[in-house]
Amino acid sequence: MDIEDEPVKKPVHEIGMVLDTLSVHELEERIALLIGEIERLKSAIVSKKASRNAADTVFKLRDIKE
Repeated sequence: MDIEDEPVKKPVHEIGMVLDTLSVHELEERIALLIGEIERLKSAIVSKKASRNAADTVFKLRDIKE
């Protein structure tokens, strides 16, 4: 396998990892990675809250009809 054929690995960040050996560019990559992950988590929260609210509405309507 040629070096060119190897997949490019995305930076991995572990909470609490040593930062002394990382360059400014690597730190900026990790910040971007973490910001993207925060946005993904916020989106998941919004989706779960919407699902929960929809379920709550269905069950409230069912209780009223009974």
